[in-house]
Amino acid sequence: MEQRSLGRTGRNVSALGLGTWQLGADWGDVSEDDARAVLAASVDRGVNLFDTADVYGDGRSETLIGEFLAERHERKVTVATKMGRRVAQEPQNYTPENFRAWTDRSRENLRTETLDLVQLHCPPTEIIESDGTYQALDELVAEGRIAAYGVSVETCDQALSAISRPKVSNIQIIINPFRLKPLDEVLPAAQRAGVAVFARVPLASGLLSGKYTAQTTFAANDHRTYNRDGAAFDRGETFSGVDFGVGVQAARELAATLPKSVPLAAAALAWVATRPGVTTVIPGARNVTQASRNADAGELIEGGFDLDKFDRAVQDVYDRHLREAIHSHW
Repeated sequence: MEQRSLGRTGRNVSALGLGTWQLGADWGDVSEDDARAVLAASVDRGVNLFDTADVYGDGRSETLIGEFLAERHERKVTVATKMGRRVAQEPQNYTPENFRAWTDRSRENLRTETLDLVQLHCPPTEIIESDGTYQALDELVAEGRIAAYGVSVETCDQALSAISRPKVSNIQIIINPFRLKPLDEVLPAAQRAGVAVFARVPLASGLLSGKYTAQTTFAANDHRTYNRDGAAFDRGETFSGVDFGVGVQAARELAATLPKSVPLAAAALAWVATRPGVTTVIPGARNVTQASRNADAGELIEGGFDLDKFDRAVQDVYDRHLREAIHSHW
């Protein structure tokens, strides 16, 4: 799979990574065996970036990854974790002492002395804009707890603020055919600064799988049930903030523009991965079939599919169905 530079880290990562929120919690139940099978299937298809967080299943995702990498001796895999959501999202909780405690817990879960990459997990804007935040992160690098750091954000303004910091290696932001605003300013700014971009929620929480109907339901412990209105966390994380019914219709129209041989999910992932400035795309997977389908998009990135034509369809569907409700947010 195509490899790309991970910002200032000196590492290269696959154009398609693996998001592992599903292996922790909030997407229905995923067994440990299924989780390990997803990790194995991804690595076997050339994926060498796992994105996780200390709150995914209260450490379950990190622990499963740590065990898998130890068993497989897969030290060529870069693990990007996140910290900062184990406490209330209040500025006074983002202290150097908490940073050390959180990273030490992740080091234990992931079975490593030095974490490859730690991202602040969608912190308050005040934290993203504070000099003290980056001084504390620099101390973690100096102490050998982490090798590099980045920031996961909710809004484009937050992304631009983080990109302006000289030692930020990456930002992580939602980008998909239903979330186009980052293409306006964030991706060009990241390119100019040499900052890597992780595109998360690339399938809009599954809407862009093209498999949902207006009657589709989800488990009670799935965020696609309980967070549609932002009751638990930012609603933009669930279906990219798109109304479910509108999203189903928009996905259906996008799918209709594709050759029968090209699944909508693969086209959407390839489209995100080929936006100038995107380093890697991190779709999740609950089973091996989903992991393999995600990896299939890597073949579309390399050619054989008219991405320009699909891009025109994306812009058209977005303008007609989504721009008015979505573009001014985040």
